[in-house]
Amino acid sequence: MSAAFVYAIAQGLAQHDPSERLGVVLKPLRKGRQPAITDLAELQRMLNAAEEDHARPITRLALRFIALTAVRPNEIRGARWIEFEDLDGKNPLWRIPAARMKGGQDRKEEIGGDHLVPLAHQSVAVLRAIWPLTGAGTLVFPSSRHAHHPMSENAIGYLLNRAGYHGRHVPHGFRAAFSTIMNEWAEQHGKEHDRKIIDLMLAHVPKEKIESAYNRAAYLPRRRELSQIWADMLSAQLPSPIVLLERPARDIGAHSRRRIPGPVPADFRFPFLSG
Repeated sequence: MSAAFVYAIAQGLAQHDPSERLGVVLKPLRKGRQPAITDLAELQRMLNAAEEDHARPITRLALRFIALTAVRPNEIRGARWIEFEDLDGKNPLWRIPAARMKGGQDRKEEIGGDHLVPLAHQSVAVLRAIWPLTGAGTLVFPSSRHAHHPMSENAIGYLLNRAGYHGRHVPHGFRAAFSTIMNEWAEQHGKEHDRKIIDLMLAHVPKEKIESAYNRAAYLPRRRELSQIWADMLSAQLPSPIVLLERPARDIGAHSRRRIPGPVPADFRFPFLSG
């Protein structure tokens, strides 16, 4: 408000700023928590319901991928094929560039600041499923209208809403779900430092650490193990990603001309991506 009045004064449209003293009496804005389902069985039911709803295959696969990786929605939307490593090997990895991570300019320009996301075999299966649709382009999850633009920031959220989860779970909520469920698992079955490692997997920096000096590649073998444990738990009641390609985006008639791209063959290898 004050900025608007300052501009008006500069333009000769106002004499003073009546809002300049309001700041001291206004309560600070309290940012609420993102709605999230943090019970594993309910999370699986939600994913099944959403994946059975009408949506583009790319949207369904993006939903599955964000659930498996627990990254931020913008990191999913901007995912590029060149960011993935060793998808045909034993240690598949998603290297999200520091420039695409949340944070200030120092974070984005940090040397060695890429966020490393070890991929469970279920996550690689999602990438294999979507390759026939988007593998010829730059983006893994592009817009339906412009292949060189990321998918809509609302696409996954709208899918969850249509499935009946409005106000109960949002795309960002998978991070809270992963944190809650895996921390509970770690208390009973985990190893030393697992709770810290789970925070590292979410790209959280401990308060006692200096951002620029934080080792973002720490505990990578254990992170890979925890990623697989999470994927195994989450996917126990979910169909293969290939099934998500076959489900229609809208109601179709008996004589639809819709053509579903065939899955990649069993011996398929990602071009230029294998390490």
